[in-house]
Amino acid sequence: MRLTILGGGGFRVPLVVRALQRPGVSDLIDEVVLYDSEPLRLRAIGNVIAGLGGGGPSVRVETTLDAALSGADVVFSAIRVGGAAGRVADERVALSLGVLGQETTGPGGVAFALRSIPVAVDVARRLAELSPEAWVVNFTNPAGMVTRAMQQVLGDRVIGICDSPSGLVRRAALATGLHPAAVQADYAGLNHLGWLRALRVDGVDHLPALLADDAALGSFEEGRLFGGELLRLLGCVPNEYLYYYYFEREAVAAIQAADRTRGESLRDQQGGLYPRLAGSPEQAADLWEAARREREEGYLAESRSADEARDEADLAGGGYEQVALAVMRAVLADEPAELILNVRNGSALDQLPADAIVEVPAVVDGRGARPHSAAPFDAHQLGLVSSLRAVEDAVVEAATTGSRDAALLALTVHPLVDSAAVARQLLAGYVAAHPQLASLLR
Repeated sequence: MRLTILGGGGFRVPLVVRALQRPGVSDLIDEVVLYDSEPLRLRAIGNVIAGLGGGGPSVRVETTLDAALSGADVVFSAIRVGGAAGRVADERVALSLGVLGQETTGPGGVAFALRSIPVAVDVARRLAELSPEAWVVNFTNPAGMVTRAMQQVLGDRVIGICDSPSGLVRRAALATGLHPAAVQADYAGLNHLGWLRALRVDGVDHLPALLADDAALGSFEEGRLFGGELLRLLGCVPNEYLYYYYFEREAVAAIQAADRTRGESLRDQQGGLYPRLAGSPEQAADLWEAARREREEGYLAESRSADEARDEADLAGGGYEQVALAVMRAVLADEPAELILNVRNGSALDQLPADAIVEVPAVVDGRGARPHSAAPFDAHQLGLVSSLRAVEDAVVEAATTGSRDAALLALTVHPLVDSAAVARQLLAGYVAAHPQLASLLR
């Protein structure tokens, strides 16, 4: 079996390769093919992988997309169109207008999707020609919108993933004294916009007891992030990205007050790191591991006090790659797994259209991913989800048809953009910052 990783020079790729060396996974994939548009990044990550040791599948590099996709059984799509510079522009254009500068939530997510979707659709079309039976596990953000656009070409053979929901369930279960594997979680929403609404074991919901216990809430990241008072008002635990909705003003102020945005921090870190990785094969693995931990420590830093550290389990890694490999094993070996995934809604949430991409628990096996039926959203949840669904519809239309009006609509109706005039300025700023948008939108 062959795994192709698009964005093969990405920082997280060694996590995938390292996980493929473990028992239960190493017997499934014979070869990993890395493809990236930047040769330096491929050489750097190749040196890191060579330094990991531990055996596992063979790894080779391809320099053309068609060669990388030909013969693939599964494709991990982890591309970043525009690179770190694109992310910085997404953040800074928004911040200059006083609105949230974050790459997947708010106007930055709209700009990121407008750049990513056309490339992802081209990948889907080439894969349909070259390896039509291959499965796609989509990491590319914003995951829900990119997954939806790729499904328009490849159907349900595209499955989107994010590690935030599974991480939330694990942390909440442990805080309640439950083993995560024993828990049936009621989690529902869109990518980066979901809520944990129940933690059941043998039919008993343990979430109310967790919400009533401030000490238990203080023991895990989302409990500290939102605080007991807000969580009890909501009656659930939101995905960490909802911090940007419930504390928008505080988030914008913290990001504006920081010396650098998250994108600038990663740009500066990786701008110096990749040449060192490429030029120091013997030290590459150690250099990468130190940088990986530093990167994880800075995740969502604007939501934490200066002396608050992330949970050690989250710093250790094991998020995206574990979810991705679990999906891969399920579809290739036809071994059923229960995971929270970004999948076509069907009839899982009857308040949303069948073709919506929802983030819910699903069973995945050799036939693909099928979401479980979920309880309805309450009025607040449905309001936010409906608003973001309107944004997603407009973004996908703009990215696939080139409609400037659809792009403007997406920014205008976004709940984190507080003015139609600002929306127009945002679009002008993003078109000026990204040449590909200037040629796409008309």
